[in-house]
Amino acid sequence: MLFKEALNALVGWESHGSRIIKASFKTKKERITMNIIQCYAPTNESNENIKGQFYEQLQSTIGKCPRKHFTILMGDLNAKVGIDNTEYEDIMGQHGLGERNDNIERYANLCAFNKSVIGGTIFPHKRIRKATWISPHHTTENQIDRNCINRNFRRTMEDDLLKEEETTMEDNWKSIKEALTSTWQEVLGLNKHHHKEWISIETLDSIKERKNKKPAINNSRTRAENVQAQAECIEANKQVKKSIKADKRKYVKELSTTV
Repeated sequence: MLFKEALNALVGWESHGSRIIKASFKTKKERITMNIIQCYAPTNESNENIKGQFYEQLQSTIGKCPRKHFTILMGDLNAKVGIDNTEYEDIMGQHGLGERNDNIERYANLCAFNKSVIGGTIFPHKRIRKATWISPHHTTENQIDRNCINRNFRRTMEDDLLKEEETTMEDNWKSIKEALTSTWQEVLGLNKHHHKEWISIETLDSIKERKNKKPAINNSRTRAENVQAQAECIEANKQVKKSIKADKRKYVKELSTTV
């Protein structure tokens, strides 16, 4: 499925076996085509012959794309990038995560041969943004399936980073929030928030505790911390709802006895 804009820009597509598909799109620059190569690589434990055949087919597909065109290799590559870029300094940085596996050797050699760079390793990022795979028990994180692009277009990744450094999502939201809040206060004035009279002090404390737990989700440094923070917020929300129901039940009961 494609968005309408992508469908209109589609030049053509072709399948290369069961693991590789390529689609080509027009770009704003008349002489440059963007080639998207989506693939599903054999796992690290797969037979060496199967892995060899896959990378031969992948190289054949990439080789048919002119160097002047923008080529992106993406998909399930089953290659752990790691932080050690020894012998591959030209194609990957030291800002990966975890340890390299055998598949990364094949992937890195492919990128080196085609003068490509692996994204997600060149520039520093928060740890929580590095991981692309996390174990079911949230104990192991790795960078797997990192995209690569031909080196001529490396600047496209640099531009995105510079934009992110100049203005983050938090900065953008803060500016919008401040502008809206000041406008609302000027036009509507400030209204005090009054809680229902039947809500108990204990419930109000629970609501405050729930509110204090929410920032931990955005401030978490790892996915494990993020999952833990979300679990705590969900539990706190359950307790608030339970407490509110108990307060309301008590209030209704007291009303019924006074009538």
